[in-house]
Amino acid sequence: MTYYRRARTGNTFFFTLVSFHRRPILCDPAIRLSLRRAIDDVRKTRPFSIDAWVSMPDHLHCIWTLPDGDSDFSTRWSLIKRSVSRFSPDAALNPNLRGASARKHRESTIWQRRFWEHLIRDDVDFERHLDYIHYNPVRHRYVTRAVDWPYSTIHRYVREGVYPADWEGGADPEWGDFE
Repeated sequence: MTYYRRARTGNTFFFTLVSFHRRPILCDPAIRLSLRRAIDDVRKTRPFSIDAWVSMPDHLHCIWTLPDGDSDFSTRWSLIKRSVSRFSPDAALNPNLRGASARKHRESTIWQRRFWEHLIRDDVDFERHLDYIHYNPVRHRYVTRAVDWPYSTIHRYVREGVYPADWEGGADPEWGDFE
């Protein structure tokens, strides 16, 4: 396995977020643009770096590193999700899908309420999650090669020489199910 030389400052976390009712809307250009804008806005006041990312139609995975002494990812995600919900097209905000509880909490129909987070423990854990993120489109059979999926940071890692262009990942039995 490739050795990733990374600065380990701050807290590094792996996340999985899922769309409401697993609707396949997260690769929609308008949603992606809203998400990018929301992340840029939040990073201005609450900085973090994005180490890896993949957007799938109904979920996303990413790895973030927060500044030293800062582990408040929940506020960041709350602000990002709220912003995306507010500025996404009406087609993604389907009021017919909202139950009484969602209406009571004024929730949109873009995101599930919660998300999964995992504290990255060490470089091996980071590498496993990085590979998992980049292999995810192949795992879900959207593409046959990870580099063929356009909504992934694998392209950055190929440019930087971390992955070869023909990286195939593979089914690592230790991955388990991060979703």
